[in-house]
Amino acid sequence: MKKITTLTILSLGICFNALSQQVIQLYEGKPKGSENWTWTEQMSLKNMFNTELVYNVVQPTITAFLPPKDLATGTAVIIAPGGGFHTLSINSEGIDLAKWLNSKGVAAFVLKYRVVRSLTDDPVKELLPKMADFKKLDEENAPVVPLAMADGLTAMQYVRSHAKEMDIDPNKIGFMGFSAGGTVTMSVVYNATDENRPNFIAPIYTYANAIIGSTIPNAKTPIFVVVAGDDQLGLMSHSLDIYKKWYDAKQPAELHIFEKGGHGFGMRKQNVPTDKWYERFGEWLKLQGYLKKLYPNKYEKQFGEDATAQYQISEWERMKSDFGYLARYKEANKKVSPPKANENRVVFLGNSITEGWVNADSTFFNKNNFIGRGISGQTSVQTLLRFRQDILSLNPKAVVIQIGINDVAENTGPYNEDFTFGNIQSMVEIAQANKVKVILASILPATNFEWRRSLGNRSAMIVALNNRIKSYAESNKIPYIDYHSAMKNEQNGMNPDIAPDGVHPNLKGYKMMEEMAEKVIKSALK
Repeated sequence: MKKITTLTILSLGICFNALSQQVIQLYEGKPKGSENWTWTEQMSLKNMFNTELVYNVVQPTITAFLPPKDLATGTAVIIAPGGGFHTLSINSEGIDLAKWLNSKGVAAFVLKYRVVRSLTDDPVKELLPKMADFKKLDEENAPVVPLAMADGLTAMQYVRSHAKEMDIDPNKIGFMGFSAGGTVTMSVVYNATDENRPNFIAPIYTYANAIIGSTIPNAKTPIFVVVAGDDQLGLMSHSLDIYKKWYDAKQPAELHIFEKGGHGFGMRKQNVPTDKWYERFGEWLKLQGYLKKLYPNKYEKQFGEDATAQYQISEWERMKSDFGYLARYKEANKKVSPPKANENRVVFLGNSITEGWVNADSTFFNKNNFIGRGISGQTSVQTLLRFRQDILSLNPKAVVIQIGINDVAENTGPYNEDFTFGNIQSMVEIAQANKVKVILASILPATNFEWRRSLGNRSAMIVALNNRIKSYAESNKIPYIDYHSAMKNEQNGMNPDIAPDGVHPNLKGYKMMEEMAEKVIKSALK
């Protein structure tokens, strides 16, 4: 058992962008109805429910979990954990779900509402015998249920009134709860005003007997209902009744009854279909229009969020069978004739910057007998895998290696400078062992990556890797093309006139690169 401390946040001028996982106290002073409560909120770590439980809540709070800005949808959900109005299953039915919702761009607020006082440090041991007689348990809980409902309504009003500060759409705020938290959810929607009414609700294996009120809102209020058929408390019928009532009122309604899962499955893993109930919830949120991003990246704007997501999925699937994308140039390589006598064939190895270069100015490559072998999105380990096929098989006089930007962008995993540099070294050594002249090129300047904005500014990492490559080139007398120094701006990025998205050059940018590349290549091949 340990005492819980909370961080009270009452200032309306707070910077909510930094509010992730911060606790907001719902009332100044003691809330109405529990002014004389003198006990202290506690947490039970070891109990027969085998999960962390909060109990003896006196000062109701919401804990804010805000998603990264690049994922934010403007949708928010208040989560009311269950626990028979004696405890709160704070992780499985609260925090764990909040974090998953964040991954979908949904802001989440875990509600600690007032519950019945526990007299010992084992609230579960106290509660279990009471659950043998729900009538008596309801009588004991009766004074607390209205207080819990008031806490839910206050939480709704708080989030809506502070929505703008937290990048939340005030018309996209939902309320969901588990078991007793489902009771709170339904009581909130039945007793709300326009100021604190949820825009959608999700009662999960709800206990319906203690619900306060019964009037369905006139306003459109979609409902998502989940329960297991083998619920030990017999609550399947409760969920069925709630769903039917909503359906009969011609409100948008969706019901999921899983054969197995029992009561209180929450975010637990039991190796049954209920383990993924929240994925169905995510699909439902999307169906209702609640998962559209507030700040889509340029690809999502251009091609649509679904198409972009599907492309990413297909790319990952492709990498499972062809990580290095050896199929990309397999047929094209077969068509490349052996070099003629005294032919200074040069192959450019890289990623989308190299691939885009060939597309933007094919004349540059054709007139100089240069061959482009860039693949969009690739990292150094992928180019190393295809080095023999896409470089050595073409029998070039020299190879220009420009790779690393996607390593920094973590396209295939966490960035490790030593690993990236080691891959570049390996390519150099393979080329030299096969008597192919090596020319190293710097990574282009960049500050942020549109496709992975959550990483933030990584210009310093690019500079550090370039310095290492340059030092290596100088120590080993390898020609080096310093694109970075010539193309960078004051922020160590690129200006829009040469790279509209800050990463990929346009024709003007490529022309700058061509001038530098030709000079170094000509000198290297003398």
